[in-house]
Amino acid sequence: MRFVLPGGTGQVGTVLKRALTAAGHEVVVLSRRPAGPGELAWDGRTLGPWAEAVDGSDVVVNLAGRSVSCRYTPVNLKAMMDSRVESARVVGEAISAAARPPRVWLQMSTATVYAHRFDAPNDEATGVIGGAEPDVPGYWAYSVDIAKAWEREQERADTPHTRKVALRSAMVMSPDRGGVLDVLLRLARLGLGGPVAGGAQYVSWIHDRDFVRAVEFLAGRDGLAGPVNLAAPAPLPQRTFMRTLRKAWGMPVGLPATAWMAEIGALVLRSDTELLLKSRRVVPGRLQEAGFAFDHPQWPGAAADLVRRVRDRRP
Repeated sequence: MRFVLPGGTGQVGTVLKRALTAAGHEVVVLSRRPAGPGELAWDGRTLGPWAEAVDGSDVVVNLAGRSVSCRYTPVNLKAMMDSRVESARVVGEAISAAARPPRVWLQMSTATVYAHRFDAPNDEATGVIGGAEPDVPGYWAYSVDIAKAWEREQERADTPHTRKVALRSAMVMSPDRGGVLDVLLRLARLGLGGPVAGGAQYVSWIHDRDFVRAVEFLAGRDGLAGPVNLAAPAPLPQRTFMRTLRKAWGMPVGLPATAWMAEIGALVLRSDTELLLKSRRVVPGRLQEAGFAFDHPQWPGAAADLVRRVRDRRP
């Protein structure tokens, strides 16, 4: 099959391109700074020659959007919103204009759309959409607004011959440098991977190879459309998540951090504490109902596999 990956040069795009290419698929990446074979230039806002790659393709997986690993300033939040909405809009325009539109458009979204909660997991049918939770920073609602606007832009697109799926993805755990696992392992190796603000907040995650398998599954499952959660079926509290990761690495110590300590750390890392403190308890209801079986459903086994692959990559 021919896959087109707008925004496919980031961590998730790298994982997906590598796996799809290894499986024998043709992969075209759309990038603002194309640098290699199979990469085409686009600006994420306007139609251009890149749209020819969409015409005649089988699957479009739109991953474009400014990284959330930044300080949540008004300027950065606006850039996160604009990059997601504008790219989804122009991808829809390219599909609408195609003489041979793709069979399916998989649009990246985020598990952050769900509410900060501890009492029950969020699936697609019964999950609570966030934005109105009490006792959380007000700006957290803007992240939910971004997710809703992202999905709404895909819904509005006039693409009657293309099935549309919104990928409400949890954190994709891969052994690649610069990804979220790389950051978490760095903290663990320094003895800093303990509970944050008590560690009761849930962490939702998905193993990189299950993420790829889920994308291939959704590409071939004609009956599935709309929002689909891409998350392992066993989210767990942050303190347990990090204790398990430390055990996989062989680090017995993990110093705890209060919320204000986490704020200082996020400032140093030029990130935001929402990524640490929001409880994301998300489960893959529709995927499992459709018959998808995870190779790495539990974090202990997934962490052991990822740590082994990280070590295999080191000199």
